Amino acid sequence: RQSVTKDTFRQYRILGKGGFGEVCACQVRATGKMYACKKLEKKRIKKRKGEAMALNEKQILEKVNSRFVVSLAYAYETKDALCLVLTIMNGGDLKFHIYNMGNPGFEEKRVVFYAAEICCGLQHLHQEGIVYR
Repeated sequence: RQSVTKDTFRQYRILGKGGFGEVCACQVRATGKMYACKKLEKKRIKKRKGEAMALNEKQILEKVNSRFVVSLAYAYETKDALCLVLTIMNGGDLKFHIYNMGNPGFEEKRVVFYAAEICCGLQHLHQEGIVYR
């Protein structure tokens, strides 16, 4: 096993932003496999007293093993950030599909499908003793 560093990955475009940093697409140089890299900025974590939250998130993501919930593939740190490399969910987020794919909203069959997937993800978390928000 080799240690994982930022040089293990090629970084690509930003997929989203959050309270502690951003998420970008990345690729393992050795295999070509794509992931999402969540970069939690150390300054923001410290400023908001989020150390326990960041550690808790890492531990939960390590524990999760469901096709309906992202899981942790790798973790490393740089001078400025804690980096959680997660399985990537292709296709865009739900908000994108609601507003940018034809008329806003969904037909009932599609709503039922997405609701079932969300329930499956929540069920897995609850079976692991994890309560989501």
